[in-house]
Amino acid sequence: MTAPIVIIGTGLAGYNLARELRKLDSTTPLLLITSDDGRSYSKPLLSTGFAMGKDADGLGQADAGEMAEKLNAEIRTHTRVTRLEPAARRIWIGNEPVVYRDLVLAWGAQTIRVPVEGDAQDAIFPINDLHDYRRFRAAAQGKQRVLILGAGLIGCEFANDLLTGGYQVDVVAPSTQIMPGLLPLEAATAVQGGLQQLGARFHLGPVLQRLERTGDGLQARLSDGQTLNCDLVVSAVGLRPRTELAAEAGLQVARGIVVDRLLQTSQPHIYALGDCAEVEGLSLLYVMPLMSGVRALARTLTGTPTMVSYGAMPVTVKTPVCPLVVSPPAVGAEGHWSVEAQGADVRARYLGPSGQLLGYALTGAATQERMALNRQLPPVLAELPQVLSLKA
Repeated sequence: MTAPIVIIGTGLAGYNLARELRKLDSTTPLLLITSDDGRSYSKPLLSTGFAMGKDADGLGQADAGEMAEKLNAEIRTHTRVTRLEPAARRIWIGNEPVVYRDLVLAWGAQTIRVPVEGDAQDAIFPINDLHDYRRFRAAAQGKQRVLILGAGLIGCEFANDLLTGGYQVDVVAPSTQIMPGLLPLEAATAVQGGLQQLGARFHLGPVLQRLERTGDGLQARLSDGQTLNCDLVVSAVGLRPRTELAAEAGLQVARGIVVDRLLQTSQPHIYALGDCAEVEGLSLLYVMPLMSGVRALARTLTGTPTMVSYGAMPVTVKTPVCPLVVSPPAVGAEGHWSVEAQGADVRARYLGPSGQLLGYALTGAATQERMALNRQLPPVLAELPQVLSLKA
């Protein structure tokens, strides 16, 4: 029997790769393995569920059985891979070996957990997948006050969503502005102002130090001595690519699992895709680079080695109270921000030494300029001649 292509993970990366593979090859055995129930859903919608009035079932698109039928694949749910064995081209599920033709690691990233004193750590909810969302929705039933840890992109999206859903929201983050490192101050101020108009209260600078249960909910003590009353805490302090099993198997890892432009790891027949992968030093936890990787890897796995490339990749942030589109400059890029602001409409361009556009941030009505600016941006990862070969 022909060994299957094995994909570990059934999130956006895993399922979209399987779909692309089936467009090119309808018969090669395909096995997907997931530690959850395998329900198909769109992860970006997790931060829009309250505004849309949708619970976890409402965000789900198809269960594992339906996906297995659509993909002509075997899907093993509630299953954890415990070891990779590259030399033998197999993985282990407990004491069960599974041989593969090619292996794709699409197991995503995990939430960063911050240490907090007190007796209410179980009231802190990361929301990184549909299971997390289901738990939080259940806990939020009948509650009103939510404390969000983190004022980055995800924290601000959840703030907008929860405020629209009727919750009271406090945001705590150890920064001087929202979305630090992503936005210039003027754009950050515009988005923060919009969220404040919805009712958000920002506490920028301190961190959550202690969380304790009280008679009517929770009391959060911040590092600057403030105390805030809340019912639930959402942790949105960031994500870290999952690398542990890969490192144990001898694969090269840095921030993520290191892959070349073919998305091949340091071991032959093993690939990494999506949030867990690091391509030429880039760990891009967004949908656009993921989909570029999906299309390239599907071709590679079906016999046409194809290097991934990334064009301009702007990010539309889901803060409808103040629309935001951002294409951050490359890390370490030399240049400066040139900002024009009129109220909540901010047009910020990051210009290089010769005046060339290297990035931008647009808020409010200025977001209408994104298409014109996209045409001026350099690619994030330029196309190269298709000369790479697969490792033997």
